[in-house]
Amino acid sequence: MADHPEVSAEIVLRLSSICLGLPEAHEERAWVGTRWMIGKKNFAHVLTIATGWPPAYAQAAGSDGPATVLTFRLPLPRADAPRFKRAPFFRPVWFPNIVGMTIDGHTDWDEVADLLTESYCVLAPKKLAALVDRSTD
Repeated sequence: MADHPEVSAEIVLRLSSICLGLPEAHEERAWVGTRWMIGKKNFAHVLTIATGWPPAYAQAAGSDGPATVLTFRLPLPRADAPRFKRAPFFRPVWFPNIVGMTIDGHTDWDEVADLLTESYCVLAPKKLAALVDRSTD
């Protein structure tokens, strides 16, 4: 949308390289920002908050922006861990297992890769999730 800032191409490329490496994942433009899907399920969504828009994300992140935010899903017990209730993380209210995080110069991209892989596995059919190497070395 021309009236609202886009997520930087560098961030979208980094996220794409993680998400599109997962079985049958695909990328598409969302109503705002970019999302990655397995089937019809959204396992990652990145967008930019600016001047309080979009309001649901600005409220969830506690920021009027500018800020780049990423949302993903985790198993409910993990999503409820205290670490996901403080910066750079936040907890939107629209799904019980959704977690958001602010992407900035301090972002740990290895952690992002782990979180997005886990998000994919939460939403993917079991046969596809079983194909994912989730070992942590």
